[in-house]
Amino acid sequence: MDFDDFWCKDNNYIFIYLRKRRISINKKNESINFQVALTGGIASGKSKVSEIFKNLGVDIIDTDDIAHYLVKPGTETLEMIIKKFSKSILTDSGELDRQYMRKLIFNDSIKRQCLESIMHPQIHKEVKLKLSKSLGPYQIIVVPLLTISPLKHQANKILVIDCDEQTQIKRLMIRDSVSLAMAEKIIASQATRADRLSIADDIIENNNDFMKLVPTIKKIHKKYLEYALIYQEER
Repeated sequence: MDFDDFWCKDNNYIFIYLRKRRISINKKNESINFQVALTGGIASGKSKVSEIFKNLGVDIIDTDDIAHYLVKPGTETLEMIIKKFSKSILTDSGELDRQYMRKLIFNDSIKRQCLESIMHPQIHKEVKLKLSKSLGPYQIIVVPLLTISPLKHQANKILVIDCDEQTQIKRLMIRDSVSLAMAEKIIASQATRADRLSIADDIIENNNDFMKLVPTIKKIHKKYLEYALIYQEER
């Protein structure tokens, strides 16, 4: 039997047999396009990996970029946040004071949940809009907090960018100029490494030289193109 070409389906999944392994593709979302959710801990290398996929022609929808756009001065979302937290969260120029906001929510889980209740619905709305305008065979949605996001149920595949915690801490301290204690606190506030790996369909380990990952990324891209073709044929 040629396992590279054999596949079958049921109501919710396509099962593809590749290299004598059964691979399932989630079909529960309503999109006509194949969707990959990319996630990873802070400073794991999500942006670098997504940039390589972008260079390969993949449409990237980054929820961090969307979040930044949503809280620009004068936006409805920023006004909602001001209403909940007061104008003390703004800089002198009227922009959201991100450092202050970060400290505020890391020290208070209720305030963090309040902010998330404002941001998440707005982000999901923008993701849906961008997906509707995408023309590529598949899209990658970058979601740092995927383990607690409804988007994990929408994606056909989940790709996790993984690195060990000590590497995370070192990168975060350099990138954001934060103390060791603050870096550890930021990482502790997120999902655990085990939680992220538990939802992964594919994993890219990024502990060392990033450029060595390019062949791996190209291989995964080719696989997703194959999956996307089968998925679209069955819609």
